[in-house]
Amino acid sequence: MSILAWIVTTSLLGGILSVLAAALFVLTARAQYLGGLVSFAIGALLAAVFLDILPEAIKLTTNVSAVSATVLLGILLFFTLEKVLIWRHCHHEHCEAHEPHEHGEHDHGRSGAMVIVGDTFHNFIDGIIIAASFMVDVHLGIVTSLAIIAHEIPQEVGDFAVLLHSGYTKKRAFQLNLISSFATLVGGVLGYVALQDMQSLVPTLLALAAASLIYIAVADLIPGLHKRTHIRDTVQQVLLIAAGIATVAMANYLIEG
Repeated sequence: MSILAWIVTTSLLGGILSVLAAALFVLTARAQYLGGLVSFAIGALLAAVFLDILPEAIKLTTNVSAVSATVLLGILLFFTLEKVLIWRHCHHEHCEAHEPHEHGEHDHGRSGAMVIVGDTFHNFIDGIIIAASFMVDVHLGIVTSLAIIAHEIPQEVGDFAVLLHSGYTKKRAFQLNLISSFATLVGGVLGYVALQDMQSLVPTLLALAAASLIYIAVADLIPGLHKRTHIRDTVQQVLLIAAGIATVAMANYLIEG
């Protein structure tokens, strides 16, 4: 096969396989496990940012301050986008979107919309990384693609949990994650066509992806956990957050050898 054919095949199959693997876990879980999955999602999202996305952005840039500034501006950007989403569905002061929602209630789709934005950025960057590795060596490309699939699964589990928490049906959550996965193919093809130009944008795109996932975890998901104040609930939340972090850390360890 040609290099482009390898890139297209692995980008397409990689995105689909990671979503299917995550779906097998999440979509068969019972409803009462959703709160636990949200805690796991917080750990997985934050670990993906601080153990994978930001280190990669810093490694690829010559201006670390610019990466940090992009993360800061990205958080402000996603705060503004969330406000726009609220305003779109609510035009009066006492709208339910302005009221804190209790545990178990949905957040009107806001977290779900934000996680899809962040995941799409991440998938797009994955495609560029796949293209770059195949253009160096086919074997390196295959190994990199397999590593990305393995790394994406815990993050996709977290994304499914966030979408279900936001009120999406299981079918719709699967559809959105699948659509988002095609950003890997787009990134792979564009990376092949204009690799040098795209590489210069990678640190900025990574920083924006990091900002989105940080905002989701800290602003949208963590406040909901504080509504459960029993010591047993708190211990469970901490352990599940730690499990999310440990899963991503272990994936990184296995991938990097």
